[in-house]
Amino acid sequence: MSIKSTAPNPSTVLGRQLGDELRRLREAAKLTTTQAAEALDCTKGKISRIENGRVAVRLPDLTAMLHAYEAAHPALLERLSALARSANRRRRQGWWNQYGAVLADTYRDYIALEAMAGEIRTFQAQLVPGLLQTPEYARAVTVASRQWQTADEIEKFVQVRLARQERLTGDSPLQLWAVLSEAVLLQQVGGPQVMQAQLESLLAVSERPNVTLQVLPFVRGAHASMFGPYVVLGFPEEAALDVVLADNPTGSIWLEREAEVARYQDLFDAARTSALSPMESRAVIRRRSKEHRA
Repeated sequence: MSIKSTAPNPSTVLGRQLGDELRRLREAAKLTTTQAAEALDCTKGKISRIENGRVAVRLPDLTAMLHAYEAAHPALLERLSALARSANRRRRQGWWNQYGAVLADTYRDYIALEAMAGEIRTFQAQLVPGLLQTPEYARAVTVASRQWQTADEIEKFVQVRLARQERLTGDSPLQLWAVLSEAVLLQQVGGPQVMQAQLESLLAVSERPNVTLQVLPFVRGAHASMFGPYVVLGFPEEAALDVVLADNPTGSIWLEREAEVARYQDLFDAARTSALSPMESRAVIRRRSKEHRA
């Protein structure tokens, strides 16, 4: 997944939680963002970015904000300071940062959110989701994108895609629910052998208890999700809001507003309801796999 974002970088979950608390404290103090900025001698934009979880919060800024909001209680300061340190540490220490030479900032942000997510729901119109791609399929997609020129860059990007898949295993595996257009099974990515192996891999991974895979067949006709792929990320933290990554003709955009996220949640519910059951989907994947083999 290469992300050309037309929106600000996504916030981390912990950063959003900290921002939500600071916004509530500011509102309880009956201060506008402009008044808060004046009290801290900073810009209104900085207050907004902190409250939206877009930037790291320095501890001196956090202390100043709590004093301005008349909420500098020792226990509260200690708790929010710990939250700020955790959020800042997660921004810096992700394994994906070592691949900075081949990853756009927005893609690193996506991986950071994926690493913290508890559940992902996705609709894919043309490609197998990155979390389920075989190495050969991922390599063919990377080459076709023409965003990486050298063999070394291509291999590093493929390594990133495969490293992401570790979220599907382990003690607390990611819950993945993917609805695939039937076109995904037919698109000749890498040629018949690569496609046959990819579909066999889909059959195997679909048996995992944390993976639900459905196919939306052509015969179901037009549907609301056919206009582009999207990913809905859900997080285990209490009160954490879902985040959506949606593709459009000019790139990919991040959506965090409740009404916008709810729209995509409804889209996914409609897609999974129209799609074949997991058992029926496996039968279709198995049949398409045999066709590629021939």
